[in-house]
Parts: sequence; structure tokens; C-alpha cells
Amino acid sequence: MRHARNNELTDRRSAAADAKTALLMAYRAAKMAAEPAQAARQAERSSLIEAREARRAKRERLKVEERTRAETVAAQEHAAIEAAAAAEIEARQSAENARISGLVQDEAARKTERDRRYAARKARQA
Repeated sequence: MRHARNNELTDRRSAAADAKTALLMAYRAAKMAAEPAQAARQAERSSLIEAREARRAKRERLKVEERTRAETVAAQEHAAIEAAAAAEIEARQSAENARISGLVQDEAARKTERDRRYAARKARQA
């Protein structure tokens, strides 16, 4: 009986080893069969990653262009405001100069008129 029991144990051991070997062979066969599909999935993943990176780069480029455009517009507006301020200052200055010139001419005309009246009065008295 003891010998039968050992045979039974060795049978179980060999059956387990055979099963393990069969599983290993099945795994290797499945791995070999799935290798083209895995390569295709990997290629698809890499193409998705490249597309994602291209979209990200495009978004970044658009952001930079928008920021540059906004800075350009802001600089143009700032220059326009400065030009308008300079034009306004020059217009005020020319208006002030014209007013002063007008006052000087009015004063000269009044002095001339006063001198004419004074001369006419002196001529009548003489």
C-alpha cells in the first residue's frame, strides 16, 4: 500500500508539473499570438500621444500669438493715447498763444487809438 500511495503522490506531482508546463506553453502561445495586436495597440497609443502633443503645441502657439497680438494692440492703443494727449497739449498751447497774440494786438490797437485821440486833442488845442 505504501508503494501505491507514493505512486499516487508522484502521479499528482507529475500531473501538476505537466499542468504547469501546459499553462506556460499556453501563455507563451497566447503571448506570441497577441504580439501583433499588442504592437498595433502600441502604435495606436503612440499616434494618439503624438496627436495630443501636436494639439497641445498648437494651443500653446495660439496662446503665444494671442498674447503677442494683445500686447501689440495695447501698445498701439497706448501710442494712440499718447499721441492724442500730445495733440491736445499742442492744441491748448496754440490756443493759448493765439489768445495771448490777440491780447497783445488788442492792447496795441488800444494804445494806437489812445495815441491818435491824444494827438487829435493836442492838434485841436494848438
